[in-house]
Amino acid sequence: MLFIQDRRILIKVAQMYYEEGATQSEVAKKIGISRSLVSKLLTKAREEGIVEIIIHETRVHQFRNLERKIERLYDLRDVVCIESVGLETSKKQLGEATSEYLQRVIRDGQIIGLSSGTTLNEVAKAIHSVQLLPTATIVPLVGGMGNERVDIHSNSIVSKIGNALKAKYELLHVPVMVDTKEAKEVLIRQPSIRSTLDLAEQSQIAIVGIGGRPEDSTMVKSYLGLDHQQITSDNEIVGDICYNFINKFGKQVDNAWNDRVIAIELEKLKAIPLVIGVASGLEKVSAIKAALEGGLIHVLITDGVTGSALVE
Repeated sequence: MLFIQDRRILIKVAQMYYEEGATQSEVAKKIGISRSLVSKLLTKAREEGIVEIIIHETRVHQFRNLERKIERLYDLRDVVCIESVGLETSKKQLGEATSEYLQRVIRDGQIIGLSSGTTLNEVAKAIHSVQLLPTATIVPLVGGMGNERVDIHSNSIVSKIGNALKAKYELLHVPVMVDTKEAKEVLIRQPSIRSTLDLAEQSQIAIVGIGGRPEDSTMVKSYLGLDHQQITSDNEIVGDICYNFINKFGKQVDNAWNDRVIAIELEKLKAIPLVIGVASGLEKVSAIKAALEGGLIHVLITDGVTGSALVE
Protein backbone atom coordinates (compact mmCIF):
# COMPACT_ATOMS: atom_id res chain seq x y z
CA MET A 1 0.00 0.00 0.00
CA LEU A 2 1.48 3.33 -1.11
CA PHE A 3 -0.20 5.19 1.75
CA ILE A 4 1.76 3.12 4.29
CA GLN A 5 5.06 4.32 2.76
CA ASP A 6 4.02 8.01 2.44
CA ARG A 7 5.64 9.77 5.40
CA ARG A 8 3.59 12.93 4.79
CA ILE A 9 0.35 10.93 5.14
CA LEU A 10 1.69 9.21 8.26
CA ILE A 11 2.38 12.61 9.86
CA LYS A 12 -1.00 14.03 8.78
CA VAL A 13 -2.95 11.06 10.16
CA ALA A 14 -0.97 11.11 13.41
CA GLN A 15 -1.54 14.86 13.91
CA MET A 16 -5.27 14.58 13.24
CA TYR A 17 -5.67 11.64 15.61
CA TYR A 18 -3.29 12.49 18.47
CA GLU A 19 -3.13 16.32 18.39
CA GLU A 20 -6.53 17.33 17.02
CA GLY A 21 -8.48 14.56 18.75
CA ALA A 22 -10.24 13.28 15.62
CA THR A 23 -11.57 9.72 15.73
CA GLN A 24 -10.24 7.10 13.33
CA SER A 25 -13.56 7.23 11.46
CA GLU A 26 -13.31 11.03 11.11
CA VAL A 27 -9.71 10.76 9.85
CA ALA A 28 -10.76 8.12 7.32
CA LYS A 29 -13.61 10.27 6.00
CA LYS A 30 -11.44 13.39 5.78
CA ILE A 31 -8.62 11.71 3.85
CA GLY A 32 -10.85 9.36 1.86
CA ILE A 33 -9.51 6.00 3.06
CA SER A 34 -10.88 3.11 5.13
CA ARG A 35 -10.91 3.12 8.92
CA SER A 36 -8.82 -0.08 8.97
CA LEU A 37 -6.14 1.68 6.90
CA VAL A 38 -6.11 4.59 9.38
CA SER A 39 -5.39 2.06 12.15
CA LYS A 40 -2.50 0.61 10.10
CA LEU A 41 -1.11 4.10 9.43
CA LEU A 42 -1.17 4.95 13.13
CA THR A 43 0.68 1.72 13.91
CA LYS A 44 3.24 2.51 11.21
CA ALA A 45 3.68 6.04 12.60
CA ARG A 46 4.61 4.56 15.98
CA GLU A 47 6.96 2.04 14.39
CA GLU A 48 8.70 4.81 12.39
CA GLY A 49 9.17 6.94 15.50
CA ILE A 50 6.87 9.67 14.20
CA VAL A 51 4.69 9.12 17.24
CA GLU A 52 6.17 8.40 20.68
CA ILE A 53 3.78 7.59 23.48
CA ILE A 54 5.07 8.29 26.99
CA ILE A 55 3.02 7.34 30.03
CA HIS A 56 3.89 9.63 32.94
CA GLU A 57 2.62 7.22 35.56
CA THR A 58 4.80 8.52 38.40
CA ARG A 59 2.85 11.77 38.40
CA VAL A 60 -0.30 9.80 39.11
CA HIS A 61 0.93 6.74 40.94
CA GLN A 62 4.41 6.67 42.44
CA PHE A 63 4.53 2.87 42.86
CA ARG A 64 3.63 1.75 39.32
CA ASN A 65 7.21 0.83 38.37
CA LEU A 66 7.61 -1.14 41.59
CA GLU A 67 4.29 -2.90 41.03
CA ARG A 68 5.35 -3.92 37.51
CA LYS A 69 8.66 -5.28 38.82
CA ILE A 70 6.87 -7.47 41.37
CA GLU A 71 4.32 -8.60 38.77
CA ARG A 72 7.07 -9.69 36.37
CA LEU A 73 9.31 -11.22 39.03
CA TYR A 74 6.59 -13.44 40.50
CA ASP A 75 4.33 -13.78 37.44
CA LEU A 76 1.38 -12.10 39.16
CA ARG A 77 -1.75 -10.75 37.49
CA ASP A 78 -1.72 -7.56 39.50
CA VAL A 79 0.06 -5.79 42.37
CA VAL A 80 -1.23 -2.81 44.34
CA CYS A 81 1.22 -0.88 46.54
CA ILE A 82 0.15 1.78 48.99
CA GLU A 83 2.29 4.31 50.85
CA SER A 84 4.07 2.93 53.91
CA VAL A 85 2.94 4.53 57.17
CA GLY A 86 2.52 3.36 60.78
CA LEU A 87 1.47 -0.23 61.43
CA GLU A 88 -2.19 0.33 62.29
CA THR A 89 -2.60 3.06 59.67
CA SER A 90 -1.05 0.77 57.03
CA LYS A 91 -3.53 -1.97 57.91
CA LYS A 92 -6.40 0.49 57.54
CA GLN A 93 -5.09 1.66 54.17
CA LEU A 94 -4.49 -1.93 53.04
CA GLY A 95 -8.08 -2.70 54.01
CA GLU A 96 -9.35 0.25 52.00
CA ALA A 97 -7.25 -0.68 48.95
CA THR A 98 -8.41 -4.30 49.12
CA SER A 99 -12.03 -3.22 49.53
CA GLU A 100 -11.73 -1.04 46.40
CA TYR A 101 -10.12 -3.88 44.47
CA LEU A 102 -12.78 -6.38 45.51
CA GLN A 103 -15.62 -4.06 44.59
CA ARG A 104 -14.06 -3.58 41.16
CA VAL A 105 -13.80 -7.30 40.34
CA ILE A 106 -16.74 -8.85 42.20
CA ARG A 107 -19.88 -9.84 40.30
CA ASP A 108 -23.31 -10.77 41.55
CA GLY A 109 -23.81 -14.51 41.83
CA GLN A 110 -20.18 -15.23 42.70
CA ILE A 111 -18.90 -16.99 45.82
CA ILE A 112 -16.31 -14.97 47.73
CA GLY A 113 -14.09 -16.73 50.28
CA LEU A 114 -12.40 -14.90 53.17
CA SER A 115 -9.78 -15.81 55.74
CA SER A 116 -9.51 -13.82 58.99
CA GLY A 117 -7.20 -11.54 60.95
CA THR A 118 -6.68 -7.86 61.68
CA THR A 119 -6.08 -6.78 58.08
CA LEU A 120 -9.11 -8.68 56.75
CA ASN A 121 -11.16 -6.99 59.46
CA GLU A 122 -10.05 -3.64 58.01
CA VAL A 123 -11.27 -4.83 54.59
CA ALA A 124 -14.68 -5.56 56.10
CA LYS A 125 -14.81 -2.18 57.83
CA ALA A 126 -13.90 -0.36 54.60
CA ILE A 127 -16.67 -1.80 52.43
CA HIS A 128 -19.47 0.71 52.00
CA SER A 129 -20.83 -0.22 48.60
CA VAL A 130 -23.69 1.17 46.58
CA GLN A 131 -23.27 -1.95 44.45
CA LEU A 132 -25.60 -4.50 46.02
CA LEU A 133 -25.05 -8.19 45.29
CA PRO A 134 -28.13 -10.10 46.48
CA THR A 135 -27.15 -13.39 44.80
CA ALA A 136 -23.47 -13.35 45.78
CA THR A 137 -22.40 -15.55 48.69
CA ILE A 138 -19.69 -14.66 51.21
CA VAL A 139 -18.12 -17.66 52.96
CA PRO A 140 -15.27 -18.31 55.44
CA LEU A 141 -12.14 -20.14 54.31
CA VAL A 142 -11.07 -20.83 57.91
CA GLY A 143 -12.72 -21.71 61.20
CA GLY A 144 -14.71 -18.81 62.56
CA MET A 145 -15.11 -19.22 66.31
CA GLY A 146 -13.07 -18.26 69.36
CA ASN A 147 -13.14 -16.29 72.59
CA GLU A 148 -10.36 -13.79 71.86
CA ARG A 149 -10.58 -10.93 69.36
CA VAL A 150 -13.97 -12.04 68.05
CA ASP A 151 -13.97 -9.09 65.62
CA ILE A 152 -11.11 -10.59 63.59
CA HIS A 153 -12.57 -14.09 63.29
CA SER A 154 -13.80 -15.17 59.87
CA ASN A 155 -17.48 -15.38 60.84
CA SER A 156 -17.45 -11.78 62.03
CA ILE A 157 -15.68 -10.58 58.88
CA VAL A 158 -17.95 -12.58 56.57
CA SER A 159 -21.11 -11.23 58.21
CA LYS A 160 -19.86 -7.61 58.00
CA ILE A 161 -19.08 -7.89 54.29
CA GLY A 162 -22.28 -9.83 53.57
CA ASN A 163 -24.38 -7.17 55.28
CA ALA A 164 -22.52 -4.31 53.57
CA LEU A 165 -23.12 -5.82 50.13
CA LYS A 166 -26.61 -7.11 50.98
CA ALA A 167 -25.28 -10.50 49.90
CA LYS A 168 -25.96 -13.96 51.28
CA TYR A 169 -23.39 -15.38 53.66
CA GLU A 170 -22.55 -18.66 55.38
CA LEU A 171 -20.80 -19.14 58.72
CA LEU A 172 -18.35 -21.84 59.78
CA HIS A 173 -19.21 -22.91 63.34
CA VAL A 174 -15.85 -24.39 64.29
CA PRO A 175 -12.65 -22.85 65.71
CA VAL A 176 -9.48 -22.39 63.69
CA MET A 177 -7.77 -25.02 65.82
CA VAL A 178 -9.02 -28.14 67.64
CA ASP A 179 -7.30 -30.36 70.22
CA THR A 180 -6.53 -33.41 68.08
CA LYS A 181 -6.33 -34.54 64.47
CA GLU A 182 -9.14 -37.03 65.23
CA ALA A 183 -11.39 -34.23 66.53
CA LYS A 184 -10.82 -32.30 63.32
CA GLU A 185 -11.76 -35.31 61.19
CA VAL A 186 -14.99 -35.83 63.15
CA LEU A 187 -15.95 -32.15 62.90
CA ILE A 188 -15.33 -31.69 59.18
CA ARG A 189 -17.48 -34.73 58.43
CA GLN A 190 -20.52 -33.07 60.03
CA PRO A 191 -22.97 -32.18 57.21
CA SER A 192 -23.40 -28.50 58.10
CA ILE A 193 -19.65 -27.96 58.40
CA ARG A 194 -18.79 -30.05 55.34
CA SER A 195 -21.27 -28.12 53.20
CA THR A 196 -19.71 -24.77 54.20
CA LEU A 197 -16.19 -26.05 53.50
CA ASP A 198 -17.35 -27.42 50.14
CA LEU A 199 -18.89 -24.03 49.30
CA ALA A 200 -15.63 -22.29 50.24
CA GLU A 201 -13.75 -24.51 47.79
CA GLN A 202 -16.10 -23.35 45.01
CA SER A 203 -15.19 -19.67 45.52
CA GLN A 204 -14.49 -17.63 42.39
CA ILE A 205 -12.58 -15.04 44.46
CA ALA A 206 -10.66 -15.47 47.71
CA ILE A 207 -9.16 -12.75 49.91
CA VAL A 208 -6.52 -14.02 52.30
CA GLY A 209 -4.12 -12.54 54.79
CA ILE A 210 -0.52 -13.75 54.92
CA GLY A 211 0.92 -14.26 58.38
CA GLY A 212 4.57 -14.09 59.41
CA ARG A 213 6.30 -16.37 61.87
CA PRO A 214 3.91 -17.97 64.43
CA GLU A 215 5.12 -15.81 67.30
CA ASP A 216 4.14 -12.66 65.32
CA SER A 217 0.58 -13.76 64.48
CA THR A 218 -2.29 -12.30 66.52
CA MET A 219 -4.60 -15.22 65.80
CA VAL A 220 -2.02 -17.99 66.05
CA LYS A 221 -0.82 -16.80 69.47
CA SER A 222 -4.26 -17.38 70.95
CA TYR A 223 -4.23 -21.02 69.81
CA LEU A 224 -0.63 -22.13 70.33
CA GLY A 225 -1.12 -23.38 73.89
CA LEU A 226 1.07 -26.37 74.75
CA ASP A 227 2.51 -26.48 71.24
CA HIS A 228 4.07 -23.02 71.62
CA GLN A 229 7.67 -24.21 72.02
CA GLN A 230 7.47 -26.82 69.27
CA ILE A 231 5.91 -24.48 66.73
CA THR A 232 7.96 -21.35 67.39
CA SER A 233 11.25 -23.29 67.32
CA ASP A 234 10.47 -24.87 63.93
CA ASN A 235 12.78 -22.96 61.58
CA GLU A 236 11.18 -24.50 58.50
CA ILE A 237 8.09 -22.32 59.07
CA VAL A 238 8.27 -18.90 57.41
CA GLY A 239 4.63 -17.92 57.85
CA ASP A 240 1.08 -18.99 57.21
CA ILE A 241 -1.73 -18.56 54.71
CA CYS A 242 -5.23 -19.42 55.83
CA TYR A 243 -3.50 -20.62 59.03
CA ASN A 244 -1.66 -23.38 57.20
CA PHE A 245 2.02 -23.04 58.14
CA ILE A 246 4.22 -22.95 55.03
CA ASN A 247 7.91 -23.27 54.23
CA LYS A 248 9.94 -20.97 51.96
CA PHE A 249 8.65 -22.80 48.89
CA GLY A 250 5.02 -22.17 49.81
CA LYS A 251 4.47 -25.81 50.74
CA GLN A 252 2.57 -26.93 53.83
CA VAL A 253 4.83 -27.88 56.72
CA ASP A 254 4.31 -31.31 58.27
CA ASN A 255 3.52 -30.62 61.93
CA ALA A 256 0.85 -31.02 64.61
CA TRP A 257 -0.63 -27.58 64.00
CA ASN A 258 -1.39 -28.23 60.34
CA ASP A 259 -2.90 -31.59 61.27
CA ARG A 260 -5.42 -29.85 63.54
CA VAL A 261 -6.18 -26.55 61.81
CA ILE A 262 -9.63 -26.24 60.24
CA ALA A 263 -9.17 -24.27 57.06
CA ILE A 264 -9.20 -24.68 53.30
CA GLU A 265 -6.40 -26.94 52.06
CA LEU A 266 -3.66 -25.15 50.13
CA GLU A 267 -4.22 -27.21 46.98
CA LYS A 268 -7.90 -26.26 47.10
CA LEU A 269 -6.94 -22.60 47.57
CA LYS A 270 -4.71 -22.77 44.48
CA ALA A 271 -7.69 -24.01 42.47
CA ILE A 272 -9.68 -20.81 43.13
CA PRO A 273 -9.60 -18.63 39.98
CA LEU A 274 -8.64 -15.36 41.71
CA VAL A 275 -6.80 -15.29 45.05
CA ILE A 276 -6.00 -11.85 46.45
CA GLY A 277 -3.29 -11.81 49.13
CA VAL A 278 -3.08 -8.79 51.42
CA ALA A 279 -0.17 -8.23 53.81
CA SER A 280 2.62 -5.81 54.65
CA GLY A 281 5.53 -5.50 57.04
CA LEU A 282 9.19 -6.46 56.80
CA GLU A 283 8.60 -9.29 59.28
CA LYS A 284 6.29 -10.85 56.68
CA VAL A 285 8.55 -10.57 53.62
CA SER A 286 9.71 -14.20 53.80
CA ALA A 287 6.13 -15.41 54.18
CA ILE A 288 4.88 -13.27 51.29
CA LYS A 289 7.76 -14.49 49.09
CA ALA A 290 6.87 -18.07 49.99
CA ALA A 291 3.21 -17.53 49.06
CA LEU A 292 4.30 -15.99 45.74
CA GLU A 293 6.86 -18.71 44.99
CA GLY A 294 4.27 -21.38 45.79
CA GLY A 295 1.73 -19.87 43.38
CA LEU A 296 -0.78 -19.44 46.20
CA ILE A 297 -1.99 -15.99 45.17
CA HIS A 298 -2.62 -14.15 41.90
CA VAL A 299 -2.87 -10.56 43.18
CA LEU A 300 -0.82 -8.92 45.94
CA ILE A 301 -1.87 -5.84 47.89
CA THR A 302 0.95 -4.50 50.07
CA ASP A 303 2.88 -1.31 50.86
CA GLY A 304 5.90 0.32 49.23
CA VAL A 305 8.51 -0.75 51.80
CA THR A 306 7.38 -4.38 51.71
CA GLY A 307 7.17 -4.29 47.92
CA SER A 308 10.73 -2.97 47.65
CA ALA A 309 11.97 -5.78 49.91
CA LEU A 310 10.28 -8.33 47.66
CA VAL A 311 12.38 -7.31 44.65
CA GLU A 312 15.72 -6.90 46.45
